[in-house]
Amino acid sequence: MATISPLRGTGAHQEPREQDRSMSHLLSAVTADLQTLFRQEVELAKAEVRDEASRAGKAAGMFGGAGFAGYMVLLFLSLAAMLGLANAIDGGWAALIVAVLWGIAAAVLYLKGRERMKTVSPKPERTVETMKENAEWVRHPTR
Repeated sequence: MATISPLRGTGAHQEPREQDRSMSHLLSAVTADLQTLFRQEVELAKAEVRDEASRAGKAAGMFGGAGFAGYMVLLFLSLAAMLGLANAIDGGWAALIVAVLWGIAAAVLYLKGRERMKTVSPKPERTVETMKENAEWVRHPTR
């Protein structure tokens, strides 16, 4: 028959109390949940960036096709303008006038493109916001 010693749990073979065990289990569960949460946030950020990159790639392909078609149209319109001007003035001057007009158009397009590029945000906005909310919750879980 086993006897229960009044000194049980006070020596070198002290058994952890039930409260200590449940507290460590709770802490372990919270840590695991936080790790899962942060892993999911990283996956969300990756998915968001992939989605944006895919959409940007498709748009870039369409811009490329439109750019080439537009280039061909403008090339032939420029040749027509140059040949039309060549009927009134020397061919060299006609080519120079058309080239200057294209230089002005290029400068305007460059400035507008640079202005629009400043509005592009490569940062995954939703993920940053949810990470801030998560960090706030971790600091103050009862709010």
